[in-house]
Amino acid sequence: MRKLLLQLDTSRLPSVFDRVVAYDGGADEVMSYGGIVEADVRDLVHGCIFTRGPKDLKNTAGFIGGADMAAGERLLAAAQQAFFGPFRVSLMLDSNGSNTTAVAAVEKMVQAVGDVRGQRVLIIAGTGPVGIRAAGLFARAGAEVVITSRKPEAGERARDLVVKRFGGTVRAITMPDASEAIRACERASLLLNAGPAGVMLVPKQAWANRPGLKVVADVNAVPPLGIEGLDVMDDGVTKDGVRCFGALAIGNLKMKLHKACIARLFERNDLVLDAETIADVARELSAKPK
Repeated sequence: MRKLLLQLDTSRLPSVFDRVVAYDGGADEVMSYGGIVEADVRDLVHGCIFTRGPKDLKNTAGFIGGADMAAGERLLAAAQQAFFGPFRVSLMLDSNGSNTTAVAAVEKMVQAVGDVRGQRVLIIAGTGPVGIRAAGLFARAGAEVVITSRKPEAGERARDLVVKRFGGTVRAITMPDASEAIRACERASLLLNAGPAGVMLVPKQAWANRPGLKVVADVNAVPPLGIEGLDVMDDGVTKDGVRCFGALAIGNLKMKLHKACIARLFERNDLVLDAETIADVARELSAKPK
C-alpha cells in the first residue's frame, strides 16, 4: 500500500523544501495544500481517515508546516480534534523547520556536555520559533535558561510561552545589540544563537576563552554569522577553549532527523511528532553506532 502524506501549510504556497524531504523520508505521494486555516482541517483530515481501514491508516500521515509556528500549532490541535476511535493518522509539526532545527541544535550541545541540569543556557534572540523551542527543551532538561530579546516586552512574552508549554526555569533579558553580548554571556555554560540570518549578534570577545563557557552553537549560515569566530562546518571542534557547532553541522543533523521522523510517521497511526517527541527521535539517532 502506498504511503501518502498530507502536507498542510499555513503559508500561501506549500513548502517545496518540506515536500522534497518528505519524499526522501519515504513518502510515496505528498498531497500539498497551502493557505490552510483551522476551518479547513477537519474535512481534509476526514478525507484521509475515511478512505482506508484502521489497520491500514499507518500508511497515511499528516505534516503541518508553514512560516508561522503559532498557526501550525492551531492546525495540529484541529487535526487531533478531527480524530475519533481508531480513525486517526500520525502527525508531525515542523513549521518553518523550527522543531527539527531546535532539536538538532540542542542535541548537539547536550551531547557535548552531558547533563545540563542546573547549568545556565543562554539563547541569543530567543523570541523566534527556534529559540522558543530550544529554550523549552533545555528548560525541560533542567537547565537554567536565559533568553535575550531586543525589546523587553517581546522577551517576557516569549518567556511566558516557554514556561506555559514546557515548564522549567526561564528568564528573559534585554540585549539591544551585539555591544551587550559580553554582559549577556556572564555565567553562561552553553550559548546558542537563534537570531536572524546575516546578523552578527555575538562578537568573538564575548565568548572566546570565557571561564565556565563550554559550548557555543549558531543556527545562522548566512554571512556574517551570528557568532563571530565560528565556521558553518564546525562540528564540535574546540576553539579558544570552547566546543563549537556551526549552522551546517546542526543542519546536517536536522536533515537526518527530519527524514527519520517522516519514516516514523508510517510505522503507526497514532504518533504525534512535536518538539518533545522529535527530541526522542534525535536521542535514538545519536545513540546508534556511527
